[in-house]
Amino acid sequence: MQIILSHQVLIAFAVTFLAGLSTVIGGGLVLFFKQPSYRVLSFGLAFAAGAMIYISLTEILNKSIASFSQAFEPKYGFALGTFAFLLGMILVLLLDHFIPNPHQTLEPKHAAEIEKQQLKRTALMTLFAITAHNLPEGLATFFATLESPTLGAPLAIAIAIHNIPEGIAIALPVYMATGRKDLALGASFISALAEPFGAALGYFILAPFMSFSIYGAVFGIIGGVMVFLALDELLPTAKRYAQGHETVYGLVFGMASLALSLVIFKLVL
Repeated sequence: MQIILSHQVLIAFAVTFLAGLSTVIGGGLVLFFKQPSYRVLSFGLAFAAGAMIYISLTEILNKSIASFSQAFEPKYGFALGTFAFLLGMILVLLLDHFIPNPHQTLEPKHAAEIEKQQLKRTALMTLFAITAHNLPEGLATFFATLESPTLGAPLAIAIAIHNIPEGIAIALPVYMATGRKDLALGASFISALAEPFGAALGYFILAPFMSFSIYGAVFGIIGGVMVFLALDELLPTAKRYAQGHETVYGLVFGMASLALSLVIFKLVL
């Protein structure tokens, strides 16, 4: 019996790792770019913002509410999910207060330095937000596959599909900020590792303590963090580099790509 259980655990980890690895596929697409123009950067940052806002408001927040509703009455579940979402936004607001944007602290004569530092900060915050979002995804994929590979496989496929645009969203600003494709690919790989890391964390440490309330809090806070970062970091930076309608086009395409990936997810399940 122990051997069968170990085999199931290995399969669950493998499926979760492969789902996360698709983030690197997205990041790898950056390797085929020549030096992107700032218009491409504007589109890419807005694309990331649209993807993050859409999935936060339609999926992550709803998962938070659903988890809290399992632990409490539905009316309290909605309230607690909303509060967790707002808490996530407040936490990043406090972080922004103590670690302000470079353009708030540098003199105007250092415009080039401001752009470089702002872009690096945006790249790091995007990496942080998407990586944090990938942790509970890894948990969900792992435990779904552990329960039933036929349940976990379609979930992993759907997550893999929407991880590809996330990989682009991570790698592109890193590439533009540093000019190095290896760092861009490395950043997407770090985010990819978050999913198997989340699975390992859940299996070896958190499994005895996980509850619907904890799931609700985690999803709610992550949703709030992602929306705040999209509105405060990604969209303003995208607009700064835009020369036309790149920002709104990127925002719409980012939302559409995540929407389609979620449609596929619902259909295969």
